[in-house]
Amino acid sequence: MPVTIRILDKEYRIACGPEEHHGLIDSARLLDQRMREVRQNGRIIGADRIAVMAALNLVYDLMRERDEISEQRDRLQMIQERLSDAIEPRPRAEDAPAAEPSGLDAANDKV
Repeated sequence: MPVTIRILDKEYRIACGPEEHHGLIDSARLLDQRMREVRQNGRIIGADRIAVMAALNLVYDLMRERDEISEQRDRLQMIQERLSDAIEPRPRAEDAPAAEPSGLDAANDKV
């Protein structure tokens, strides 16, 4: 089902499924907004250059968000481990029972 979007006063028809319709429209609005900001704030001329700058800005923001999410995931994992240790402490090496010998001990072997 084709959807018509408008970016920098230019219309584009894009085919997409019904479940993607709202996401496409929201994405087009964001891209249009960013392209207008680039055009207003800079000395960049030409829709293609404006599009590239807007795309670079959006990708940069996306990568920064991804990195923040990764850092938060790491922090949450550390907190979860600390909570697990507080609830059910793991035995320390010095508290662990001595390991039973495995294999043969030549001094105690009889033939």
